[in-house]
This record gives sequence, C-alpha cells and structure tokens, in this order.
Amino acid sequence: MDDITILEAEVLKTLASPRRIEIIHVLARGPIEVGRLAELIGASQPNVSQHLAVLRTAGIVDAERDGREVRYRLVDPDVTAACALMRGVLERRLTRLGQMAANSSAVAASVPDESGPPTPPNLRVPAAAR
Repeated sequence: MDDITILEAEVLKTLASPRRIEIIHVLARGPIEVGRLAELIGASQPNVSQHLAVLRTAGIVDAERDGREVRYRLVDPDVTAACALMRGVLERRLTRLGQMAANSSAVAASVPDESGPPTPPNLRVPAAAR
C-alpha cells in the first residue's frame, strides 16, 4: 500500500464527522473566527475548537492571526469539491433506492390478491356438496 493511500484514509476518517463537514461548508465562504463559526452552526465554542484542532492536524484547515483574533480557513478549497462530489454520489444513490422502492410498491400493488378474505369455518361448503 502506498503512502498517499494511507494519508487519504486518514483524511477521510477526519471527514467522517457531520459536524466537521458542516464546518468545512462554512469555511468554504472564507476565513472565520471560532466564536462566529460556533454561532453559525449552533455548537459550543469548545466543541468547535476541538473539531478545528482535528481538521488542522489533518492539514485541512489552517489558522491565521488577525490582531487579537484567530481565523480559520481551508488550506485547499478542493476539499469542498471532494465533499460536493460525495454528496452527488449519495444523492444519486438515494434517488435509485427511491425508484427501486416505488417500482417494488407498484409491482406489489398490481399483483391480484387471490387469497381474498378468509372464510369462517362455519360457512365453508363441504367439497362433496360442490
């Protein structure tokens, strides 16, 4: 196995968090401070800071000081392209699954139910009487 495959797996593990993907989507708009980012996604500042630290260790985000504030930014904007690509794959998969479910329901609805309601035992006609 080559080194780039191992690094790819590590980055994908890092991205395997809905909160981190949400952070990436916000950072795609441009650099932002932790407090503002936390406010935008409805999370606590310590929680966002933890996620940013993981993203920074993976080399996905970087911090830049602006006076007293630290702003986080995406190191490579193609990370959002990768997320968009995966989103497209998942949307197409869900569409196919929805179509399969609809087709399955249509087939089930078109098959006549020959069993009918069960006949109570006291109303059954004996075979010899038929």
